[in-house]
Amino acid sequence: MMTEKLHLTPDDGFPEDLGEVADQQLQVLDSQIQRQLDYEVVAEGEPNPETEFRHYELDEEFQSREDR
Repeated sequence: MMTEKLHLTPDDGFPEDLGEVADQQLQVLDSQIQRQLDYEVVAEGEPNPETEFRHYELDEEFQSREDR
């Protein structure tokens, strides 16, 4: 069993097309990005723009899947 990272930093890879990501993996990505956002706010006072963008992209993908 592969261990997932708890955070997904701006330097870590991120799928170009979230539409190709399975639902379960999308949930994992969302959790990783949320943890990273929380970390950045606490440690740096504000989120990294890349992390914010990824969070937005995930929200858009979840909305798209709900609309289908």
